[in-house]
Amino acid sequence: MFTIIGLMLTGILLGYLLRKRKLGKIHHAITLLIWALLFLLGIEVGGNEQIIRGLHSIGLEAIVLSVGATTGSVLAAWLLWKVLYRKEKGV
Repeated sequence: MFTIIGLMLTGILLGYLLRKRKLGKIHHAITLLIWALLFLLGIEVGGNEQIIRGLHSIGLEAIVLSVGATTGSVLAAWLLWKVLYRKEKGV
């Protein structure tokens, strides 16, 4: 845990010190690293027998949570848009 916090703080410090420099290639490196992490996570999940055996129930829970979160976000955004649009019209 301290290692993770230390790495984050080191990244924040480096970001602060290098904030004036152009780091155009850093976005490509970050994207590639994220892809590599996702690939490795997929390998780890695929190799775990407990996860594979319970995939049908995990999948159902994931679908329910995804639909609920998306529906809630759309509803909240719609309500916010209605409130802001009403204020803009002067109603």
